[in-house]
This record gives sequence, structure tokens and C-alpha cells, in this order.
Amino acid sequence: MDNKGIVLLLCIYLKETTFMCGIIGFVGGSNAVPVILEGLKKLEYRGYDSSGIAVNNGDRFNVVKKKGRIKELESAIKKSPISGNIGIGHTRWATHGEPSDANSHPHLGGNSRIAVVHNGIIENYKKLKERLEAKGVKFNSQTDSEVVAQLAEHYCKEHHCDLLDTVVRVTNALEGSYALGIMSVGAPDTLIATKKDNPLIIGVGTDGNYIASDVPAILKHTNKVYYLDDKEIAVIRKDSVEFYNSDREKITKELKTITWDAGAAEKGGHKHFMKKEMLEQPKIIKDTFSGTSKILTEKASGVLDKIDINKFNKIVITACGSAYNAGVVAKYVFEKLCRIPIETELASEFRYKDPIVDEKTLVVLVSQSGETADTIAAMREAKKRGATTLGVVNVIGSAIATECDVCLYTAAGPEIAVATTKAFSAQLIVLYMLAVHFAKKLSKIDDKKAKAHFKEIEKLPASVETVLANSDDIKKYAASVFNSKSIFFIGRNIDYAIALEGSLKLKEISYIHSEAYAGGELKHGTISLITDDVLVVAIATCKNLVGKTASNVEQVMSRGAKVLWIGQDFVGTKPENLYSIKLPEVDELFSPSVSVIALQLLSYYVAANKGLDIDKPRNLAKSVTVE
Repeated sequence: MDNKGIVLLLCIYLKETTFMCGIIGFVGGSNAVPVILEGLKKLEYRGYDSSGIAVNNGDRFNVVKKKGRIKELESAIKKSPISGNIGIGHTRWATHGEPSDANSHPHLGGNSRIAVVHNGIIENYKKLKERLEAKGVKFNSQTDSEVVAQLAEHYCKEHHCDLLDTVVRVTNALEGSYALGIMSVGAPDTLIATKKDNPLIIGVGTDGNYIASDVPAILKHTNKVYYLDDKEIAVIRKDSVEFYNSDREKITKELKTITWDAGAAEKGGHKHFMKKEMLEQPKIIKDTFSGTSKILTEKASGVLDKIDINKFNKIVITACGSAYNAGVVAKYVFEKLCRIPIETELASEFRYKDPIVDEKTLVVLVSQSGETADTIAAMREAKKRGATTLGVVNVIGSAIATECDVCLYTAAGPEIAVATTKAFSAQLIVLYMLAVHFAKKLSKIDDKKAKAHFKEIEKLPASVETVLANSDDIKKYAASVFNSKSIFFIGRNIDYAIALEGSLKLKEISYIHSEAYAGGELKHGTISLITDDVLVVAIATCKNLVGKTASNVEQVMSRGAKVLWIGQDFVGTKPENLYSIKLPEVDELFSPSVSVIALQLLSYYVAANKGLDIDKPRNLAKSVTVE
């Protein structure tokens, strides 16, 4: 299979857990407002505190912006209708300036000749703002984004340049990250898009063309898209899309086809996207295993040709959030199989700690979206120091996929719920398989043992299906503990690694205080927090450590805690205040793929009993492209 075949096999567009605003734009033969409103609703999962729309009527912009949910924006437009065949919309998550109508996007220049929507952070906005204010420009918001609109209008007026030239000048002046949609009253048929370190796609439809920060916003209308690379500029009209580099030289790009349909982003009859996505995990694991197997076994792919694992003296895995937790699990698997040092680093710390990496270091970057700002920065820092970089992402054309030396793709498909489930499971599979592959290349295991490990990974979907099909016990137990003040997760060895993800999942969607600890650390301070209103979740899949974990359970129960035991059978007499969930037996190295399902279900049902907004938990969003 050649690289093109692999891309077609694995082409999936998806975003990852943390903070990002949303962009949608349309130019065509019909009213842009309903198209944009519909697109904004598809972007709600990314998190936002305000939204807005601007349409270009040729002689002026009609703009409606509202703090709060999109229903507030819809209500305002219903009271004072606007329409136009070209427009831009935005969902904002506050970074500079509080949530307010004034700070919402789109932003206009002082003379209302330029309208802009922006994702990202303009790092030199204060300097630019001061320069413009010295020239008499008055600002109407506290945002860094308004600087783009004001600067564009200033350049357009001062240099008498067209919209394309204006955008080139503006982007050359900006420092930081951005995805921009820009309109001008002087160009009523044209929408311009450009990006740097933030995702932005161009959709090609039959009734017009689109821009969007994520595929679900436009998938109802088209599955034909262009992926913008950094500093490229798209000039979009009803019947055409042209691309330019930052020197205004015309370039060509390949039109891609999205391989999942709009129905894949719907709930499928479930109350929450999270529930739907949890149930998809057996298939996701199977598909990821199949796709990764082709890459690892077919020499013609050439994907891993740049990695000679024998030349490295250590591997560093760096990521954020749940992706970091997948890296912690992988550390145990890699060290067990490969017998070389593995470091797991938070990407947000890696970039600032003067990391010890060089040409003998392999740096593995795990990011669902491939656009996580801290992970991108870690990648660039590693490359600057001579390290080889390997990305594990879910987005073709993302920053990490484009810039890393080698990239492997998961097959998670669209994940809408903020709290990741299936994307995390897909990351684990790729990391397991890499560990086995590298161990074989390092001659730490033979071909027979490698095949046996792959066989165990291939069997995981069936075990995951069993846990999902028998979730009633977890659902029942969650109904009895959802009012817990604190919930602690404990485990030993690889069970501790997955306890980190269980704790994160619970706190993300239930708002209950939660921490994860290695079981042996309880006596070093944590046990002082144990009272009779605390629940302790003990994960015990490692057979030789079940007795140790059982001892920890006895310690917390003697201090009044309730215990949920997940994994192997409890050792000894089962205490009265202990509830157990038996998991299917799998290879201990790969057991996190099964135990995490029980932890996801627990978090889901606890949050459901509390009546919370599970898919869109407070203060969280789907993707983080800023620090």
C-alpha cells in the first residue's frame, strides 16, 4: 500500500479536548445567515461563551453579536432579521476581555469597511494596538482580535490596496496564532481565509463555497475540502477558490474528500454524544488496529522508514490532558517490551524546561487534533534540538501531522463530546502496537512473541464490547454514589496509569473533586483525606498486585470510605462496603483498554444522575490551540 492509499484509508477529521473558538463562512447563491447559524450549532461542542454573524450587503455590514448561547443570537436575528449571500460567523471562548456583546466576533474596523473573525492569539496585539491608537484609531472591545480588523482597515486606507494585498500586509505584521475569515465592503463577492497554527478548511459546494474551523460545520453541504497550510491565503467566491502564498504567488492545492457523512456527527438516538461515542469504541479499536497493522507490516508504505529505533537511547512521550494519560499508560508498555528508558512529559512543561533531548531521542507527540498549541511547541522544540519526532494524531493535514518526521493516524472518527472516550482508546491501540513493533526491531522479542502480542490487541474489541453490554451494574452503583464529596482512584503499575484517566474523566463531566494515586502512596499523606463521605475506586487488573491493592482497600475502608473494586476478583473476604465489577481477563499490558471503559461508564452515569450537561461541561471545550 502506498502513502496515498494509507491516507485514503485513515483520512479522518477530528478535534481534541481543550479550548478553541469556531469559525464558519459562506459565499454563494442563497442567504448565508441560516447556513452560518446551522454551522455555528455544529461547532458548539468546541466550547464558547458568545457568538455572532456578519453579512456583507455591498454597501455595509449587518452584524449581530450576543453573549451566551447561540439561541440568544437566533433570538436577536429573529427580532431584527438580516440577510446576504456572503457572511461569516463565530463562536468565541473568552481569552482577551470578558464575555460580552462587544467582545464577541465578528469585529469591524473603525469605518466598518472590514469584518473579521479570528481563532487563536495575537501575541503582539498590544504593540499593534498602541501604534494604531497613536494614529487616532478607536477600539470598541478588549480583544486581541479587533486589532486584526483595525489593522486591515488602516492598511487598506493608507496603501489603497485590494483585500488580498491587505491580508498579506496584515498577516506579515501579526505574531502568534490565527485562523482568519475576512470580508470587505469594497469586495462584496469575496471572502478571504488564512491561518497560522490554527486549523481552517475550505469547503467546495454546489451552491457556493465555505470556510470552517471544523468539518461538522459544513458537512451537511459538502464533503469536498481543501486544507490550508500555514500562511496560505484562500480567495473564495461563489464559483471559485484560489490560493496564494504570503508573496501573493498563486499556488495549487489538492481537493480532499471527507470519508464520513453528516450522520456520523449526530447522536444516533442516544441522549448524549458521549454515550454514543463510548459505544463506538469496539469498532474504533478494530479499525485503528487494522489501519496501523497495514502500516507496520507493509514495507511498501514507507511510513516508518525515517525511524531506526536502534539509534535512540530513549523515547520521550509528550502530550496534554487525556493524550498525556495515554502516554503514561504507554510508558509502562514500552519499558516492559522495549527495555529502553521512556519519559512521559506534559507538553505544557516540556517547552519551558530545557529538555534533555538530542539526535538520539525519539519524541512521540500524542494529540487528537494535531493542533494542540503546547504539543506543537514541544514538537518544534524537540526538532530544534535534533530529535526525531513521531506524531500520533487523528487529523490529516494538521500542524503536527504536517511538521513531524513521521505520523501515524488513529481511526476514531468524529468525536463531539468534550470529554474524550473513543479517541483516547484509539491512541492506546496505536501506542501499544508501536511498542510491540519497536520491541521486535530492538530484538527484545522475537517474531512469534510479537505476533502473540498483536493477537492479544486484536482481541480487545470483544472484551470492550462485553463491558459495554454489561454496564447496568455500573449504572446502578453510580446512582448510589453520585453525591460523593470526593472520589479517589487508586491502582498499581499500569492500573495506576489508567487511574489518571478515570479521575480526569470524572472531574471533567461530574464536577466532583477527584484525584488519582499510586496505591503505595496512600500512606504518604493521601490517607489523611479519607472520610466516610469519600468513594475510592480501586483498579486491580495486575494479578501479582491484586493482594497489594486489596491491602490498600482495607486501609481506606477502615477509615469509613466506600470502595468500588474494578478488575480481578477481590482477594480474601469481600468487605460489606465494597462493590465489585469483574472485567474480562486480557493481557495485563493491554488491560487499560478494558478497565478504562468501566471508568468512562462510571463518570458518565455519575454525571447523568446529577443532571449535568455531559457533552459540554462548564469551562471546557474540545480543542486547545492557545496556552
